[in-house]
Amino acid sequence: MDTKVVNRSEHDVQQLVQTVERLERMVAIGQMLNSTLDLSQLLETIISTASELVGTQAASILLMDERTGELFFAAATGSSREELRKIKVPLVGSIAGTIYKTREPLIVADVSGDARHYAGVDQSTKFQTRSLLGVPLLVRTRCIGVLEALNKINEEPFNEEDIRTLSAMASHAAIAIENARLVASLREANQRLSELDRLKSNFISIASHELRTPLMIVQGFASFLREQASGDMTSDLDMVLRGASKLQAIIDQMTNLNYLEAGLSELKQEKIIVQELIAELEEEWRPLAAAKQQNLHVNMPPTPILIRGDRGKLNLAFSNLLNNAVKFTPENGHIEIHVILHTGRVEITVVDTGIGIPKEELTRIFDRFYQVEDHLTRHHGGLGLGLAIAKEVIEQHNGRIWAESVEGQGSRFRVILPALFEHL
Repeated sequence: MDTKVVNRSEHDVQQLVQTVERLERMVAIGQMLNSTLDLSQLLETIISTASELVGTQAASILLMDERTGELFFAAATGSSREELRKIKVPLVGSIAGTIYKTREPLIVADVSGDARHYAGVDQSTKFQTRSLLGVPLLVRTRCIGVLEALNKINEEPFNEEDIRTLSAMASHAAIAIENARLVASLREANQRLSELDRLKSNFISIASHELRTPLMIVQGFASFLREQASGDMTSDLDMVLRGASKLQAIIDQMTNLNYLEAGLSELKQEKIIVQELIAELEEEWRPLAAAKQQNLHVNMPPTPILIRGDRGKLNLAFSNLLNNAVKFTPENGHIEIHVILHTGRVEITVVDTGIGIPKEELTRIFDRFYQVEDHLTRHHGGLGLGLAIAKEVIEQHNGRIWAESVEGQGSRFRVILPALFEHL
């Protein structure tokens, strides 16, 4: 057999083995890149691997700065990384800019003879670039940057195999970079939202605290003057007191929301007789219902029903339900509270003959700050917190709450709480 033929066959086999090894390496690299979401670590992995695969002295990644419309060195091998990060590469008149705009690989065999070579980079890094292979970083049809390999170690020119290898590497790298950026943006957005939530909670806490003291002074003096007044002055002071009561209710809701959001949700567990809890609520709310000429009726079984929970929080939850009923029920309307004992649970229902709730709104009325009425045209006050607070309190007690309503025919709020089987 001809020696030349044998040598050619051995060379072809060797080339094939190298290609297979390179492909296996690319598969492993793709898996590794897709498992890394830390952008800095990802960029370092890309440049070191690219330099290794193509056999070059150095490699770098330039990414597009959307604010300036220029490329910047996001990562580079060598010891002058900080200097490189300060350099901005324009799209016009630079090799990287040409690759970015054409979205095609580019080999420059001798950069010293190419006017597009940005010599300032070599001067800043004390690195002499002789030859260069660059490929675009493409995410679908969008270019996000350029991957460059510099100076073949064996001084051979870059070839088509190098282009295929670096292009395949860039395909994996571009997707991995985009994913890492999206995750970083999401984390940053979450941090901003957390900070805004903290500021909001602080504002509610400060505002409710600062408003409470002057409001108490207004209520105190108005009540004192009301006792001494007569004639038209009486109705005027009544109006002041009603306005102060509305403001007091808003402050209370702000305080309660902040209390719940702060995570101070430890329940003061005690045994509670449901009938006593409802009787306290009836006594508190009957005068307010009477002021609107509403009929408040309570229907409870005579046998005491026991539950375990935080009396203050449960009072708050049911007060918000009754406040909702009184607010949205017109004069001469009816409000009812029903208590029914089931097996292992007690059902407490607040029914009104108010304006009702549109069917499409029933699943949203328990959201914080949600208002059924448009904020520009609504006729009823409040911050949209009462039902949200009621839901959170009931769920803290391992209970359930939901609403049933027909628009124009009133609403029914049902609460289910675990009952105790103990006897008094």
